[in-house]
Amino acid sequence: MTPRPARLHHLPHLWAILRSATHTTPGLPGIPNGLADFLALARVTMRGRVRYLADAAGPAGFLVRDGHMVHALYVHPRAQGQGIGRALLAEAKARVGALDLWVLEQNRSARRFYIRAGFAEKTRARGAGNDANLPDILMVWPPERRAEP
Repeated sequence: MTPRPARLHHLPHLWAILRSATHTTPGLPGIPNGLADFLALARVTMRGRVRYLADAAGPAGFLVRDGHMVHALYVHPRAQGQGIGRALLAEAKARVGALDLWVLEQNRSARRFYIRAGFAEKTRARGAGNDANLPDILMVWPPERRAEP
């Protein structure tokens, strides 16, 4: 499985992955502002910040990254447990050598996934920086980066 750069013609598939994942994952609120989120996804796709993987049914997961910051990682529910998320993260790790990401505190399945992928908790916040305004956790890889200098 080799992630590929997403293009604008992939946008309907990426949007379907995002909507499906947010509506079926416990601990994730639904998409509050569909049009704004769709346009944001289009912008990062045009800027080359989205990588995706496909399965037999088409695009199955994507990762949005800007430098070392992972802004989003979503896998369609039909493809979860097949290594899509792991492969997307592995490629990102290989490209930049260190990653940061925020995960909602209540999204326990994502937190477990990131811990299994080698991330460690660095700090917690009250959610002022996320769309859901819910408490979140900054996770870092490699885990040695969790201690403040």
